[in-house]
This record gives sequence, C-alpha cells and structure tokens, in this order.
Amino acid sequence: PSHREISSGMTPGGVTMRVLGVLFLAGAADAFLSSGGALWTRPGHARSGAACAVSRTAMGPFDFLPKFGQGAGGKKAGKVKFGELEVSEMGLGTWSWGNKLLWGYDEEQDAELQAVFNLAVDRGINLFDTGDSYGTGKLNGQSEKLLGKFMKEYAGSNKGVYPNIGTKFASYPWRLSASSIEKACDESAARLQRPVDIGQMHWSVSNYAPWQEKALWEGLATIYNKGMVKAVGVSNFGPKQLRKVHAYLADQGVPLAVNQVQYSLLSRSVGDEVKEVCDELGVAMIAYSPMGLGLLSGRYQPGGAAPPGLRGVLFKERLEEVAPLLAVMEEVARARGKSVPQVAINWCMCKGTVPIPGARSLTQVKDSLGAMGWRLSIGEVEALEQAARKVPRELVQNIFQTK
Repeated sequence: PSHREISSGMTPGGVTMRVLGVLFLAGAADAFLSSGGALWTRPGHARSGAACAVSRTAMGPFDFLPKFGQGAGGKKAGKVKFGELEVSEMGLGTWSWGNKLLWGYDEEQDAELQAVFNLAVDRGINLFDTGDSYGTGKLNGQSEKLLGKFMKEYAGSNKGVYPNIGTKFASYPWRLSASSIEKACDESAARLQRPVDIGQMHWSVSNYAPWQEKALWEGLATIYNKGMVKAVGVSNFGPKQLRKVHAYLADQGVPLAVNQVQYSLLSRSVGDEVKEVCDELGVAMIAYSPMGLGLLSGRYQPGGAAPPGLRGVLFKERLEEVAPLLAVMEEVARARGKSVPQVAINWCMCKGTVPIPGARSLTQVKDSLGAMGWRLSIGEVEALEQAARKVPRELVQNIFQTK
C-alpha cells in the first residue's frame, strides 16, 4: 500500500561505562539477533528551606501574567509539525514491547498493552515510536506486530481512527543499497498492517562503516519519493552528521522531518547541541529516554530496591548522585500537583522536543499522560537545570550517537 529507534577500569565511572555500554549493546544485539546557591548539605538531603528556595526560583518575571505561568518554560502546548504531519506534543515509545532481554516482556502482557494503546489514543496521543529491530529472538518485529494488531482493533470500533507510526530501520551490515531500505519499509508495513507514516534510519554507520552510509540515505529518499511514507527521519545523529544527511536529502527534494536522540535532565549536553542544529534546519527533535532509563522516575531511592538486571547495577551506583536533582523535581512536582515523571517529561517539552516515554502498564501511561497540556515556568526550568548541572556525570550516550 502507498502513502507518503568503555571504560575498562573498575572505578565507579568504569562500572557505569560498562553497564551503559552493555545496555546499548544489548539493544543493538536485539537488532542483530532478531534478524551555586546549593540547596544541599549532602547528596539526597535537602537543606531546610529548600522547598522555599525552589518556590522562589520557580517564579519567573512573567509568571504572574496571564498566559505566561503555564507556558513560560518553552514551547506552548499543542501539536508539533513533522514535515507534512502534525503529531501530539508527546508520543509513546514501544521499545519494551517484545523485549525480553532488558524489559522482561511476556506475551501475557499483551492485553494490558492493548489497554495502554487504547487509552493513549483516547487521550490524544497520535504518535507511536517503534523499530523493525524491537523484539528479541523469535519475537523479531514484535513491537510492530503488536501495534498493527492494536491499531486494527482500535480503528474497528473508533470510526477508523489511526495514530501516526514512526518506525526505525536498523542499519544492519547487509543493508547495502537503497532497495534494502525499501524492502525493510515494506516488511514493517506488513507487520503494522498499514503503511509506515514516518520512516527513520535507526542509527548512522559513519563511525564504523562510512562507505555504507550514503546507500541508507538514498533508501530514505527512495521510500519518500515513492510515496511509501509521509515523512523521513534519522536517529542518533549528531550536529555534523545531521547537516550532511539534511543536505543530501534536500538535493533529492526530500525534507528531513525529524531526528531523535537521547535527551533528559541527565543527558543534556549532546541533546542541546543537536537541538540547536535541528532548529536551524527546521527539523523536529524527538527525545527518547526522557526519564533517564528510569533514574528520573522518582520510583527508586538510594539504599532502596533497584530494578532487576543491568539497570539495577547502574541504579545502585547513580542514585546517590542524582538524589539532589530528584529532590528538586519532587519540590516542583509537589508545587504543581504533578508527579516526578511528569516533571521530567514536561521539561523535555519545554525545550521544544517531542518526548516518547515508554509505557508497559496502565499505571505508567496514565502518569505520563499527565505531562501533557501544560508547561513548567521559566523559573522552574532554571531550578531543574541548576540542580542537573550539579550531578557529577551525565548518562553515557548511545554508542551509535555520532558527532
């Protein structure tokens, strides 16, 4: 049918690098195997009066004026342009749907995932992010398959309403030509039971196979010019590579609609630089991992229980470091009548990005939906970023992130 996602030392930093490297390599393995005014006396302990300090900081010079208090922190709430498409201010990521290795997926979860999908669409979400490599082992492409099933069932009882699906084509070493991306797009459409809306290159190969890169770019141009997708994009592209792919596609008459990168209060430096170039080129930016792999969820505390598996190793090391930031997030959330995850997601919106938090349960999606329709104030954004700058280390970037 047609229409136009190390350190080798044993120091704490080395452990973090190892764990994060394994996390991101595990994601890649999925693909290949699937075919100043300090508020703190010590980490995690707010000085008395910290809440008042946050409250004072949260009041920007225009916060008392109509229309400024809810949106002063950045771009106002509303739809976002992805090329010719208009998408919701927040999307939903589905990396975990079908991933047993990192997220413990089980097919018994499918009924609740359908409920997650239905509620999200009911509440205005019209962007779902997936990838042809999402799903481990025999569950190859499971995320796309689930979305296809859920969309068909939802549309059948809701007058044919369908959200926009952005899928990412893995940069496998055997994808050496434009036709390989065309084939991948057809295969994704088959799993989705409808055409792909936004076709994206999952990662750049410029760091290790630069001779393959242009063929993948050509594939994006092909699927757009043949009307197989409505928009094209990339993922994990840094400023330098983003300029190159944008110029190449522009020469083919193809607009680059979107670039998605890891971006959160714990992963700002690269994202801020990429966002500046995205704005210059007219490319929308999707923020994945807006809650820092869960570190910014507020669910875990130093010395308490940690999530199972590889993330648990990371959390045990980093929770003490991020405790002061979480304390500020909690103060802002309390003042707003919001949750900590909602503050984390809304910060990404205030920076002009479209965050795509994941959700595996109705509890999670209900909470994430509460991040929509409002904005942090300028002062609240400043308070959060001031606290974030005091965290000793940002999260390690995806190993496929380019310059």
